[in-house]
Amino acid sequence: MDEFWTYFSVLAPSIGVGLVFWLAMRAIFRADRNERATEAEVRQELADRDQKPAAPRD
Repeated sequence: MDEFWTYFSVLAPSIGVGLVFWLAMRAIFRADRNERATEAEVRQELADRDQKPAAPRD
């Protein structure tokens, strides 16, 4: 059992850094995906607005 804790103490920092890296990358990719979806919605709304005929002004 003593050998287990030796290996655990050696591997734990690497696993921890890997987990933090994975969480950071996941957050970055999710933010990028959400930003791209929002930008697509805005572009679609602008395209729809530009294609509608303008109401005549009196």
